[in-house]
This record gives sequence, C-alpha cells and structure tokens, in this order.
Amino acid sequence: MLHSGFFIVMKKIFLIINLILIFFLGQSAKGALPENHEPRYISLAPSTTEILFSLGLDKEIIGVSSFCNYPLKAQEKEKIGSFSQPNIEKILSLKPDIIFCTGLEQTPAVGKLRQLDLKVYVSNPSNMEELFTSIKEMAALTDKEKEAEVLVYTMKLKIEKIYSKVKLIPQQNRPTVFVEYWNKPLMTAGRDSFIDDLITLAGGVNIAYDTPRPYSYFSPEVVIRRNPTCIILAYMVNEKAAQAIRERLGWRNISAIKHNRVYTDINPDLLLRPGPRVVEGLAEMYKRLYLKNE
Repeated sequence: MLHSGFFIVMKKIFLIINLILIFFLGQSAKGALPENHEPRYISLAPSTTEILFSLGLDKEIIGVSSFCNYPLKAQEKEKIGSFSQPNIEKILSLKPDIIFCTGLEQTPAVGKLRQLDLKVYVSNPSNMEELFTSIKEMAALTDKEKEAEVLVYTMKLKIEKIYSKVKLIPQQNRPTVFVEYWNKPLMTAGRDSFIDDLITLAGGVNIAYDTPRPYSYFSPEVVIRRNPTCIILAYMVNEKAAQAIRERLGWRNISAIKHNRVYTDINPDLLLRPGPRVVEGLAEMYKRLYLKNE
C-alpha cells in the first residue's frame, strides 16, 4: 500500500509540474519578458519616440533615429541611423525587445527588421482616433496602460475644448484651407491623412479633399481655382521664402494671400508628428483659422 501510495503522490507532483511548465511556456509564447529582464526599446520615428517618453519610458529607450529631437532627453539617446535608413547592424547589436516605427518611408526598413525575426510595432494613424489606439497599443506592449489612460484623457479634453467651439460654426462659414508641406514640387495632405483630420477638428475645410492619396503632389492651378481663405506652410521657411509664395504666378489673387492669411509660424512638428503634441498643433491651427474672431 505504501509503495502504491508513493507512486500516486509522485504522479500528482509530475502533473502539477507539467501544468506549471505549460503555463510559463504559454506566457513566453505571448512575448512576456522575464520579471528580472530590463526592457530595451528602439524608436525609429519621432512620433513614436514622443509617445514612449510621454508614457514615462526613458531608461528603457536604448536608441532612436537621428530625426528624434523631442523631448530633449531623446537627443541624448544613442543614434541608430536616419529616419528612412536605420543602421540594421547597430540595431541588432543593441538587442532590443521591441522596435517602434511608422509607415510610408519606413516600410522597407520594417520589412527587413521583421525578416530578421525582430519584434516591430508600426504606428501609422490617419486620424486622432487611430492615434489614441496606437498609444494604447504601445502602452500595452510596454506595461504602461495606466499612463496611457491619463495621456489619452488629457488629449481628449484639449481637443473637446476646441471642437466644442467649432461645432457651433455653420459649415458654409468655415474657412477653406490649403496646407503645404513641401514646395518643390508642391505637395499637400488630402483625405485620409492626419492633417486632414486636424483641419476638420480645427474648423476648416481642406481644399485637397479629393486627392487620390493621403499625401501627394498638388497642382498650383488647382490651388488658384479653389481659392483657399487660409494657407498654412507645414515646413520650416524664412521670411524670404514666405514672400516668394505670395509672388507665385497667378497666386496674387488667392483670398489667403490678398488678406494676408498665409501662416508660416506653426512648428511643423506639431502638425506632422502624430503624437501627444498634435493637440498643441490643433490649438495653433484653430487660432490661425479664427484669428480675426478671437
């Protein structure tokens, strides 16, 4: 009886051990990190870098692209190449747990990194709601869910403060807007772009609403024909360059130019980086669209 009882106990112990092993193997398969492992993150996009820092991740960020200049602490991080051409060898040597990227120009780099079995998260929101989703997903990957809740809630409050005013403005009274994010060749942001969403939230109507792609070339003649009441340059320009816009062939009679509503003073990063600071960009855009009414 003692001999039989011994084997029954041993079988139960082995069963418990197997269940424990299955549990931990399952957790490992989900990508969970060991408790004593210090997370290591690389960010290749300025927008994802700003999100990670806003979530309270500083020590965990071990490398960023040369374009990641905000916050100031990001400039102290090890550089792993440019925005569109990251140094793959350096990334491998740093042994990151997750690499955070964006779409468009970074698509080829993302493909290479995934071929090397590296874990990559791509944040490429086309509107504010998708940005909130990206923030929450990045927080889930980095165990910062609570921080994300506070960040998203704060952003939504600032947006609602502006949009509550916009909702009261009849559609026919809203200014038409042309956002130029490059001049040679002329390029703008159309439908399904983040900029288009910002224009709408700020109470404007994007004259490039029917472009075939979110970001594309745009005809100067179409700008003249659609006659925007407000022009915003979303790139760094000096006063000489701003004056050159007013002197473009046929642009002199555009409403925005006639009424001196060409704005070159919004930090482009606030408009072009889908991260926490876009709410500041939204506020700046709203001020320009309704400057005379403030």
